[in-house]
Amino acid sequence: MRWLSVAVLLLGTITCLSDASFALDREQLSADRISSLRSKRMVGGSLTKSVPWQTMVYLSENILDGGFAGGALIAEQWVLTAGRNLFVRKSPSDTKGKEPLIPKIYLGISKRTHANASTEVAVQKVFLHPGFQNTSEWDNDLALIKLKDPVKFSESVMPIPLPEIGDNEEEKEGERGIIAGWGWGSLFTPAPILKFLSLPVRSCKAQILASTPNVGDKQFCTGPSGYEENVCFGDAGGAIAFLNTHTNTVYAAGILSFDKACSVKKHAVYTKISAYLPWIHSVMRGDSQEFPARRASLLIRMYLQQQ
Repeated sequence: MRWLSVAVLLLGTITCLSDASFALDREQLSADRISSLRSKRMVGGSLTKSVPWQTMVYLSENILDGGFAGGALIAEQWVLTAGRNLFVRKSPSDTKGKEPLIPKIYLGISKRTHANASTEVAVQKVFLHPGFQNTSEWDNDLALIKLKDPVKFSESVMPIPLPEIGDNEEEKEGERGIIAGWGWGSLFTPAPILKFLSLPVRSCKAQILASTPNVGDKQFCTGPSGYEENVCFGDAGGAIAFLNTHTNTVYAAGILSFDKACSVKKHAVYTKISAYLPWIHSVMRGDSQEFPARRASLLIRMYLQQQ
C-alpha cells in the first residue's frame, strides 16, 4: 500500500524506541497483545528518539497556566505554531484584544525533562496572524516566532520545508502524514517522551460537530490510526509531515489546530500551510504595511520607462 511506503520513508528520520512504560519487545508479541497495549499508550503513539523540526512551545508546566505545546522549526530563525499556543486561555473571549505571550522555545529534545536552559533558545518576537479568531475560535490559527539568533542545524535540530508546487498529499483521501507531540495520553497526563503517529487524511467538511471547527478551504483533517490512536491536548502547533513521492521530499502540510480529537472525536483539524504562504513569507521578509505598495509603484515606473 502506498501509505506504507510513505511511512517507511518518513520514518527514516525518526528512530523508534521501545515504550519504557512496558519495556516489551514488540516482535515477541502477538497482534492482539500489541493492540491491547497501544490502547493504553498524543492517545497512543510510538516513542521516538528525534523529530529534528519538532519544537516545544512552553508557557507553563500547568495546563491551567497555558501549558506547553508543539511547533515546527521552518528556518534557522523561525518557528511556526498555532496561534492559540500563545495564550493561557484559548477562546475568543479570552484572546480578543490581548497581546500574545512570549513563550519559551526548546529545540532538539525528545524527553520533556530535557526542556531546560541548555536546550532553550531565546525569542525575539512573536507574530500572530492578523486574522486570528476573526470569525470563530479556529480560523487563521497560526503564529510565527522569530528567534533571537539563528540556530545551528544538526542531526537533532533541522528545519522542515514549507510546501512547494506539487506538494498536495494532504488533499488526497487516505494519504498518511506523520505528526509528533508530547500531548496527553489515555491517563490524561502529558507524554514524558515525544511520540508520533501516522494518521490518514479524511474528508470532514460535512461531518464536523458543533463542538469542533467549521472546516473550510484553509484547513484539512486526519482521522485516527488503525488502533484508534489520535492526537490529544498539548499536541496543537505540531506540524504534520508528508512525503511527496514524486520528488522524494518531506514537507510540512499543516499545523495542528484542533487537538481535542483524543479518543472521543473522529477528526483532528489542521491549518493548511499552503493557504498561508504569502503571509508567512511576508513576515519572514520583514515586510511593513507600505512595502507592497512601494514595490508595485517602483515596478510600474520601470515598465513605463521601457515603453
